[in-house]
Amino acid sequence: MTLAIFDLDNTLIAGDSDHLWGEFLVQQGLVDKETFKAKNDQFYQDYLAGELDIFAYQKFVLGFLAQHSLVELANWHQQFMDENITPILLPKAFELIAKHREQGHFIMIITATNDFITAPIADAFAVDHLIAVTAERDEYGGYTGNVAGTPSFHEGKIIRLNEWLAENPSYSMEGSYFYSDSHNDLPLLNLVDHPVAVNPDEKLTAVAQEKGWPIMDLRQ
Repeated sequence: MTLAIFDLDNTLIAGDSDHLWGEFLVQQGLVDKETFKAKNDQFYQDYLAGELDIFAYQKFVLGFLAQHSLVELANWHQQFMDENITPILLPKAFELIAKHREQGHFIMIITATNDFITAPIADAFAVDHLIAVTAERDEYGGYTGNVAGTPSFHEGKIIRLNEWLAENPSYSMEGSYFYSDSHNDLPLLNLVDHPVAVNPDEKLTAVAQEKGWPIMDLRQ
């Protein structure tokens, strides 16, 4: 079965769910407004520049999860989905996923955002599988504030995908697609048979034009 792989942030949705979660926490008064917002914004700029320290960033993001109960987190996330994510789900993204599903393809999201934030979003798109940064849980199911395993960021997306393929040998990379907006995803874009740039950043646009990759706009 052909793999149709999608990045999430700024690809299937018109925004960055990781950064938006931080803004939501600030808006709700759940974190220190000035210091948290400044760090959240700086990490996002680091990501855009291709200079993100993924472990430092995840420590920053996941630390909040470790300080609160699962019930509190679930309630806040539902509000976050309703107010911040549902309005930026792209209709053309649903259409694109549907086209791949009609062809019998296996639909997967691979994202550098953690699974607490992204699992409900992946459910909204009804994808077959999600690979995200795994937020470590303790023996009681609560969050520890740490990352479990390899973060699915940059070349880590390939590592995590290969781990999944090893556990699911009926699938392969033959005929695979990958859709992304970010130059941070060039390692995986270079690996698949059908790389597609979706509303790409400046660096990815240049590479896509040089290599003759399709460039799509899911926002118009």
